[in-house]
Amino acid sequence: MIRKKLIAGNWKMNKSSAEAVTLAKDIVEAIGRETSVDIVLCPPFTALESVGRVLEGQSVKLGAQNVHPEKSGAFTGEVSAEMLRGLFTTHVIVGHSERRSYFGETDAFINKKVLTSLANQLKPILCVGETLVEREGGTTLAVVQRHVEGGLLGVTKEQITTVIIAYEPVWAIGTGKVASTEQAQEVHAYIRDLLTKLYGAPLAQKVRILYGGSMKPANAPELLAQKDIDGGLIGGAALESRSFVDLVKSAVAAG
Repeated sequence: MIRKKLIAGNWKMNKSSAEAVTLAKDIVEAIGRETSVDIVLCPPFTALESVGRVLEGQSVKLGAQNVHPEKSGAFTGEVSAEMLRGLFTTHVIVGHSERRSYFGETDAFINKKVLTSLANQLKPILCVGETLVEREGGTTLAVVQRHVEGGLLGVTKEQITTVIIAYEPVWAIGTGKVASTEQAQEVHAYIRDLLTKLYGAPLAQKVRILYGGSMKPANAPELLAQKDIDGGLIGGAALESRSFVDLVKSAVAAG
């Protein structure tokens, strides 16, 4: 089963609308017609519309960094799936470790976001992964299992291939530390096994699992060569066009 590689850039709370447009234009100029790999840019909410205009007619997709499960209402500072769809957003990151740790998001709340995204034709990028304390305590796989099973509760067999899972070892995000290729592949394979138990092997083989812990042009080829690593959810390296483009080229080369 050959799964199409996916490289998604999570810009987090960086780039003004004008800066975001410049970065998006640079990326589009370099790889805007690339179709052998899926490419998603996830700017902050304030730049979604302006970046969306840059991506119009290109193969690069627009993603958001968060979504609220409710359709509308008194949720100050939040954004609904319907609002995102109105800007032609196609993907949305849910359950990022920063949302879990800084904002106390639970598996149950993240699960609501997954279901809302799917109901609104948005492809959720569900983030799962352990902290350094959890890894050192030997509970990595238990934590990942909880995140995967909790996040996918109620997701049907018809929906599961729309979901993208991103394994992000929290201790490797923005720290410069990277899980070894063996560590990353081990957890990706474990997630694939979990999906097999939940949905059966044929569907599990179609779900893309991204690595999200300090992937850079230097380590990307080795990571992307692994059997169960289908791309990357990129943070720091997505904020500069050259490094992001290099990552996309690594994914193209990895097939």
